[in-house]
This record gives sequence, C-alpha cells and structure tokens, in this order.
Amino acid sequence: MTATLLYCYDPMCSWCWGFRPTWTKLQKALQPLIDSDQLSIQPMLGGLAVDSDTPMAKEMKAKLEATWKNIQSTLGMEFNFDFWQNNTPRRSTYPACRACYVARDMGLEDEMYHAIQEAYYVKAKNPSDLDTLTECAEHIGMNAEGFNKAMQHVKHKQLIEQEILQARQLGLNSFPSLALLKGDTLISISLDYKDPASMVTAIKKALS
Repeated sequence: MTATLLYCYDPMCSWCWGFRPTWTKLQKALQPLIDSDQLSIQPMLGGLAVDSDTPMAKEMKAKLEATWKNIQSTLGMEFNFDFWQNNTPRRSTYPACRACYVARDMGLEDEMYHAIQEAYYVKAKNPSDLDTLTECAEHIGMNAEGFNKAMQHVKHKQLIEQEILQARQLGLNSFPSLALLKGDTLISISLDYKDPASMVTAIKKALS
C-alpha cells in the first residue's frame, strides 16, 4: 500500500518560503521511497486569508514585517522589504491559492508555487493581484487567457474552499504542515526548518 505524505501550504505564507530549501531537500531524500511506490506526495492548499479588497491594517503590516525579519535572521531566506512601500497589501491569499490549483491541472503546481513566492518575496510584487498571478502563469508557460478563465471557474465552483475544508478536517491548520496518511491513519510529521533528517527518519518509521 502506498502511503501519502500530505504537504499543506499557502503560497503567500512566509514560513512556507522559509521552509522551501529544506522542503526541496526532503523531497529529494524521499525520492527512493517514491520510486519504489512506497510513498506519494500530495500538496494541499491551506488558505490563510479569504478574498478581500480591503487594505491591510497597519498592525497586521507591522506584524508581518516582523515575521519576515525573524525568518530572514533565523533561516537565512531573503525578503525584499520594498514590498511594503511599493504596494497596497491586502490580507487575501485565496487568489494565489487558486493560481496553484489551476496550475495543478497542467502538472505545474510547484512551478506556480515557486513563481508566486519569487514574485512576492524577491520581486516585491503583490500576489493578491490577478495581474501578478497572470504574470506568474505566463512565466511558467501557461496561456494568460486560459489561466484567467480557469481562475474564474475555480472561484465560481469554490474548489479552493472545498480543499481548505478538507485540510481542516484532517487537522492541517498551520502552514507549512506535514502529515503521513497510511491507510486510515494520519500521522503528524514534526517540521524542522533547517534539516530534513529528522523528518526523513519520522516518515520512514511511520512507513515501517
């Protein structure tokens, strides 16, 4: 029986950006288990913040800037703080989640995820805006018109909301988070943001 490693994330989650290098290493370390059909990896979108056109409150901006500085100092990931001067931030991550969902249908979810993170944290662009997400889609080779139509479809059908509800029902309430689904048993995997070794050990133990 193939077990499934669930990776719950939000493309606009700053801790997910901080976790990216270690997540990449973890996936590489797990590749032999994937190749031998012992394990599959299933991303799930977490949905930090619903659709909103309301500018972010000063208190929330200050809190997020402080979080960025904390992640940069503890994990070494770079952040472009020009974002806070060049944009009107909104507490709205569902559009970015929809973009990853749309890209999933073309086998490009991780490419879209990374493109959104690069746009946000490196290039200081706002992924709450459809224009930014369309640029990301074109960057990874998607058709802009088709992407925008698919975004409307996913929003109309509330497909993101359904996936977010499923994640919550599984207890995946923080981002990033990892859990191993083995049969009907869900085993939480503790995160180490700096080294994949303990996560590899925990996953192998859970599989045995």
